[in-house]
Amino acid sequence: MIIPWQEIASDTLQNLLSEFVLREGTDYGDAECTLDDKIDQVKQQLIRGEAHIVYSELHESIDIKTSQSLRSDTQNEYDGPHDGHE
Repeated sequence: MIIPWQEIASDTLQNLLSEFVLREGTDYGDAECTLDDKIDQVKQQLIRGEAHIVYSELHESIDIKTSQSLRSDTQNEYDGPHDGHE
């Protein structure tokens, strides 16, 4: 389930973004970025709709996913298991 970032209290959103950035350890190329810069980059992705906050009822967890990974996850759900015989 996608949770609109606007509906999350600002302190909670900041903590979620911080935890996500620290957990992911994203590669930012040659440019060295501060933690605050990385958090701001992810927040801007949320604002632009390029990333989304997703709650998993199955795992009782929350994560941030890109629009592309969400589409891929959704497609895989509908494809079902593959047995290699197409």
